Amino acid sequence: MPFVLLLLLVGTTPIGQIFYEKTKESLEGPRGEAFKNRPESPPPFLKFEKAEKIDLPDPFDVEMTLFEALLERRSRRSYSRDSLDLRELSNLLFAGQGVTKRRKKFLLRASPSAGALYPIELFIAVKRVRGLKPGLYHYSPSDHSIEYLRKDGKLWDRLYRASLWQRWVYDAAAVIIVSAVVDRTRAKYGERGWRYVLMEAGHTSQNLYLMATALGLGTVAVGAFADDEVSEILNVPGVYPLYLQPVGKLSR
Repeated sequence: MPFVLLLLLVGTTPIGQIFYEKTKESLEGPRGEAFKNRPESPPPFLKFEKAEKIDLPDPFDVEMTLFEALLERRSRRSYSRDSLDLRELSNLLFAGQGVTKRRKKFLLRASPSAGALYPIELFIAVKRVRGLKPGLYHYSPSDHSIEYLRKDGKLWDRLYRASLWQRWVYDAAAVIIVSAVVDRTRAKYGERGWRYVLMEAGHTSQNLYLMATALGLGTVAVGAFADDEVSEILNVPGVYPLYLQPVGKLSR
């Protein structure tokens, strides 16, 4: 295709459609265009060697059934100023990306993943969680712990601004930042992997919704945020933020 014609096509075609076309699977060739130019596979887990590690309480069973949670699940945006309990945070993180079975080299999780590659990484901005200092944390699924990355006195103001001043982000007791190391999936599936990663962010978010509902907490999936601003808050190369999920006690 002539370069000028390509420019005209890109200029008039919605960017979402271009993404869809460029990540199509094909019967032509071994896997089609979407599977060319794969990157090297990054490590399966993020490691923060100098971070303080905090073991989380074991996840506990909830009284609400799955069917009840499905019926009750709603986006809740009004939170009280009460603190979350560490056990509640433990259950939320386990529901999002917790290890449910160890099978040889695979650590199978609560949320499905293409090729069992698990690109999703959960970071937690903590404001009010009993037993935790305010600041930024990272969830380690392999041993169900969190890593205290740093204190940031301006963290909440930065998140509020990055979320385009959505009040429920500011009012939350904690914000789970659903992020991804996309190259874990692209290393096997090429550009098609982008689709899988975005799907997996949705799987994780729904699990967080259902667990929050079962715990009597409120949450909402926030997709409207300034991506570069949140990336700067995380400050972890190769990690893409995909969702902000504020969590809090429901206001009465």
